[in-house]
Amino acid sequence: MSESGLASPRQIANRINAHVLSKNVGTTTSFPLRNPSVKNNYPPNDAAFTSLTDKLLKVCINGEWLALNSASMALTVTPSSPSHVLPINNNSNDSLTHHRRLLLCLNECKSISQLKQIHAQTLRTTSIQNPDTFFLYSRILHFSSLSDIDYAFRLFDQIQDPNSFMWNTLIRTCARSTESKEQAILLYNRMLKEGSVMPDKHTFPFVLKACAYLFALSDGEQAHAQILKSGFGSDVYINNSLIHLYSSCGCLEHAQKVFDGMCERSVVSWNVLIDAFVQVGEFDTALRVFNEMQNLFEPDGYTVQSIAGACAGLGALSLGMWAHAYILRKGDADVASDVLVNTSFVDMYCKCGSLEIARQVFERMPKHDVTSWNSMILGLAMHGQAEAALEYFDRMIRSETFLPNPITFVGVLSACNHRGMVNEGRKCFDMMIRVFKIKPELEHYGCLVDLLARAGLINEALDLVSNMPMKPDVVIWRSLLDACCKKNASVELSEEVARQILDSEGDDCSGAYVLLSRVYASANQWNDVGLVRKLMTDKGVTKEPGCSSVEMDGFAHEFFAGDTSHPQTKEIYQVLDVIEEKLESMGYQPDFSQAPMVDELNDRKQHSLRLHSERIAIAFGLLSMKPGMPIRIFKNLRVCNDCHKVSKLISRIFNVEIIVRDRTRFHHFKDGSCSCMDYW
Repeated sequence: MSESGLASPRQIANRINAHVLSKNVGTTTSFPLRNPSVKNNYPPNDAAFTSLTDKLLKVCINGEWLALNSASMALTVTPSSPSHVLPINNNSNDSLTHHRRLLLCLNECKSISQLKQIHAQTLRTTSIQNPDTFFLYSRILHFSSLSDIDYAFRLFDQIQDPNSFMWNTLIRTCARSTESKEQAILLYNRMLKEGSVMPDKHTFPFVLKACAYLFALSDGEQAHAQILKSGFGSDVYINNSLIHLYSSCGCLEHAQKVFDGMCERSVVSWNVLIDAFVQVGEFDTALRVFNEMQNLFEPDGYTVQSIAGACAGLGALSLGMWAHAYILRKGDADVASDVLVNTSFVDMYCKCGSLEIARQVFERMPKHDVTSWNSMILGLAMHGQAEAALEYFDRMIRSETFLPNPITFVGVLSACNHRGMVNEGRKCFDMMIRVFKIKPELEHYGCLVDLLARAGLINEALDLVSNMPMKPDVVIWRSLLDACCKKNASVELSEEVARQILDSEGDDCSGAYVLLSRVYASANQWNDVGLVRKLMTDKGVTKEPGCSSVEMDGFAHEFFAGDTSHPQTKEIYQVLDVIEEKLESMGYQPDFSQAPMVDELNDRKQHSLRLHSERIAIAFGLLSMKPGMPIRIFKNLRVCNDCHKVSKLISRIFNVEIIVRDRTRFHHFKDGSCSCMDYW
């Protein structure tokens, strides 16, 4: 016995060893004491002790009873620090007081190792099936689920008739885990099957969260049916989770139906629906819902993040700036300094063409994360500022705070691609694999293939495609065909690449036909051009129409090729006539290869080029924009060579800056030159 009259650690260890051996657990480990003269009542916390404790718990959890004395057992995590000892004195006959002491120890618990020791003490002094101690075991299950899911499952399986809190604790933990979300659904199904406890309003949000993450629509629909059956159809939290489930699975009509049927809504309800439309690219609808929300609720940080995403998608700079100003005016320091909120504005400004403001927001952020660095690098890459993008990448890795992830290298490789920096692109690709141990994904290979092909290294690009560990997608084949068209590759090679696209895309292959017809036109194979045209007609294949939009006073004005639907059409076409005259006076020669019908007469080709959607949008901008303001244009297709040349000339003739975001990147036209340096 120790000086205090309690059993010494060695005496307790001998009893534990004897009991464990009697149960054939299979260990001869002795309870180790580095120094027999130690007077503190706590055991050394080394591997041998941890192993012994685990085996002891295995015996206890399997329903065995430890015939240890009723003296207190001192528990600790760090033997080098007696201050971490958690004394439990159960000499009192008052079981409630003892339970409170155990709960107090749980609140002091710092690690799973210490939690297991508390659990062992609990098993020694109380019955796991005793109703009076059920709450105590619920708390132990809760804490163990936070630290060790496998351990929590072992404990849960030994509890007869667990209550709803225990079920919900484990389901919630699995739903929040990145690796055990499927277990949340399985646990829920097991809960229904056993039937001793039915799911409650706290169960369903986490089950639906797991279903949304796994895109498990069928399981989610079954849970929805159970929700209605159980009478929880009006619960606002459950309905918010249902909206998230259906939107994550692409069922926006179902999400809208749930939202419309809610008799009570919260800010979260609106946020989930707005974000759902943003995620699928329905930006106009997201803004419409946001306008409805403003009449009922004040937007919060999550609302603003989604609105920033919608503005980024539409190029709605004015509304995005309003959202940013709203956050600053609101005066909520936590929201204004939030990393996610600020990152959403960095992304928005980059995608709306205001790169300098994006950099200012980034530099003023009180803290960054990997996503904010990625947004800045990707934004710079999109604007063709490769050197600046690589500089930010270098700052990121030199900070030693954040490691680049696969998205980081998409930005870095895109930056090299947009500037034609072949050697730097190769080095970054190699660095990703060798230094940061990141396995290249299809998008990384796509960037490198496009970089090589556009630099004229088509054979090297084809070799890379042949040696890729995965099947190339249609985007990679399109970039190769585009390079073949630009670099005057052989007709045979172009036909082979086009065949890969046609085999992959099925009916959606208009781009391949257009590029192939241009290859034939460049080779003066006009019969083949006619055959491609006839094939497109026979199959009902039509070229995707070009569409360009200009934001003016908060409204987006859209123009299609040859558009005459705008109220100011007459004035716009008068400006086009003026542009045409000034271009001719400067010796402009149209690039007829960019005309949609390459086999038509030149005058008809020139007329069709004149009516490209971005040309009409520029004319509208010249007509409506205030002097000194840039014209910002957003186009759904890639800018053609002729419009690129014309935009440079217009920027010089009219002394105006034109910023164009096409399908792949930004072009800043100013003083007769472009930021892409004619490489795109």
